[in-house]
Amino acid sequence: MPEDKTITALHSTRAKNARVVGPYLQPLLQTAASKGISAQQLALAAGLSADALEPLPQWISAAHYIRLLDVGAELCDDPYFGLHVGAQVKLGTYNVYGLILLSCHDFGQALQQTLRYEGLAHDLGVSDFHIIDDLAEYQWHSHFPHASRHLADSVFAGIAVFGSWLSGGALPVREVGMRHPAPAQGVEEYRRIFGAVPKFDCELNYGRFDAALLERAIPNADVSLYPVLQQHAEQLLQEKQRSLQDGSIISQVRATIVKNLAQDRVRLPLIAQDLNLTQRTLQRKLREAHTSFQQVLDETRHQLACNYLQQANLNLAEIAFMLGFQEQSSFNHAFKEWQGVNPGAYREQQIRLTAEKSINNKNSLVI
Repeated sequence: MPEDKTITALHSTRAKNARVVGPYLQPLLQTAASKGISAQQLALAAGLSADALEPLPQWISAAHYIRLLDVGAELCDDPYFGLHVGAQVKLGTYNVYGLILLSCHDFGQALQQTLRYEGLAHDLGVSDFHIIDDLAEYQWHSHFPHASRHLADSVFAGIAVFGSWLSGGALPVREVGMRHPAPAQGVEEYRRIFGAVPKFDCELNYGRFDAALLERAIPNADVSLYPVLQQHAEQLLQEKQRSLQDGSIISQVRATIVKNLAQDRVRLPLIAQDLNLTQRTLQRKLREAHTSFQQVLDETRHQLACNYLQQANLNLAEIAFMLGFQEQSSFNHAFKEWQGVNPGAYREQQIRLTAEKSINNKNSLVI
């Protein structure tokens, strides 16, 4: 099926506007500094102004970040520069998203938060996740498939290091696969960082592990912080998504979801069919727009739920039905994940806020 030229142009614009937040840039600068390469040298070699990286910027374009990876490898004469950048990842590297991971009670919840909030750290790619029997597979789809291997290496090394830090020890991984070829210099550095030599020239970047690992508790997790951090992350995510909604594929999917929610027709194959696209094409278009079908579905349901809960004539069972949940308990669980409180508590908060606003308005009229 030929690609619509308008949508292609929109995707191209978004790729140009893709960003990396400042903290995510820090490991790259630290890795270069350890080899005696200054931020100024990196910036100039990448075609940026001498002061572009110091002090640390709030964000840089994803294209500039990828260029910095390549010139960093050249200046440092380091064929494993991407791996070494990922190995420098710290809690603050992932910004708010990293703090959310630290507040999750187990790795299953942490992985779900990754799927939703990784875009708060960078627009370099999007994660996906599948479970088949006792095997779990994490996938990372780069938005820049023609970038050098340093990009995927840095992302996966960062995941490995941060995951081991969360766990308090090395995470057991069955298999790692990378799309790029094996480096001519050898693969032992991959073994040192990943604990195993990846397969190369694969169809996608992935990591496979026992599904039982998802139930492993995160030591020292402060789960009490999760609701506050999650609400903050949701606000940041909504602001970011709002800036992208300009008649794109995201808006098309959102509109189709809203139309089909109450009919329980919000599964990926049915939405793709309504948009006259194949499932694979729709998934690709959403990846190019820096999101996924599940993320668009969650955001649409979340926004609608907040609106419906402010309508006193709708009970929770009715709202759950209109949002396409088969059971009210599923709606309750999902809403608490989105908002940090259950639907009933949220409704009570809104009623109280509305009453307080009304009183304040009356007082202002009296004055």
